[in-house]
Amino acid sequence: MIISASRRTDIPAFFGDWFIKRIEEGFFYNINPFNPRQVKGYSLLPEDVDAIVFWTKNPQPFIKHLDYLDQRGYHYYFQYTLNDYPKIFEPHVPPVHERIETFVELSKRIGKGKVIWRYDPIVISSLTPVEYHLEKIAYISSCLKGQAQRAMISFLEFYSKVNNRLKKLETQYGIQFTDFTANEHRKELLELAEKFKEIAHKNGLQIFSCTETVDLDQIGIEPGSCIDGKLIQKLFGIQKRYRKDPNQRKECLCVESVDMGVYNTCQFQCSYCYANFSEKMVHNNLNKHFKDSSSLINRYTEDIIILKDKTPRVKSGQLSLFD
Repeated sequence: MIISASRRTDIPAFFGDWFIKRIEEGFFYNINPFNPRQVKGYSLLPEDVDAIVFWTKNPQPFIKHLDYLDQRGYHYYFQYTLNDYPKIFEPHVPPVHERIETFVELSKRIGKGKVIWRYDPIVISSLTPVEYHLEKIAYISSCLKGQAQRAMISFLEFYSKVNNRLKKLETQYGIQFTDFTANEHRKELLELAEKFKEIAHKNGLQIFSCTETVDLDQIGIEPGSCIDGKLIQKLFGIQKRYRKDPNQRKECLCVESVDMGVYNTCQFQCSYCYANFSEKMVHNNLNKHFKDSSSLINRYTEDIIILKDKTPRVKSGQLSLFD
């Protein structure tokens, strides 16, 4: 079983102590984000976990826990989102030079093959035009030369909840946003992506796209996967075939995994984030966070069967077990 930690929130940045508590107890609860009364338990014992994929914008607070994970024999790698947006887009993210230093520190600590650089999402706006991104990706790429092997890129998807936040920025600050994945911008997108590829290759990086509806393979950028079964096989010598995750979009090539954590808990509050609905919901959920919670927020008063793989063998039931 592969553990995704997490598409739902930034566990390394904000919930490292909670994660280690779950490792110590050997299980966690996964809450259905569409029905919070549906709960499944999953094992976190080393023998049941093939690999853990960490998603983060700032793993610095989590580095102190890596020795413990190594001692327990866990396999893991990081999807590290590293870009440099204005504070209006990323109000609480540490300065880019600090995050680059953390990337280098992490790469030297666990190996450059286990830290994947994500330049994601690519937001094209009047504040961050094409030239802005070319400058930023050139700078970050040069800083990561010799410290990373892979880069993942994707363009902003205008989900309704994201679009609503962006419209507020348009109204308040006069920022204009462009859906670069729209057909009328196809030529510009391909030109930009090709320049990204040239910069990445110059700095020794393979570049892949993430869940793109636009075919970038035509310019030499292969579609990649964040929960990457082949990479897990290569990094950790695991001889197991993983199937595509049926719960992700059809363009997504990620293999099947189980997500930890809860939506609406990330304190970075990035304007383009799909995992947070509103600042109020984040605030309310954080008030329900407990370090000893099996699911990140709330506590449970009944035992739940702990699965050792993603195939449910029993029904989790309709639970109302919150304090």
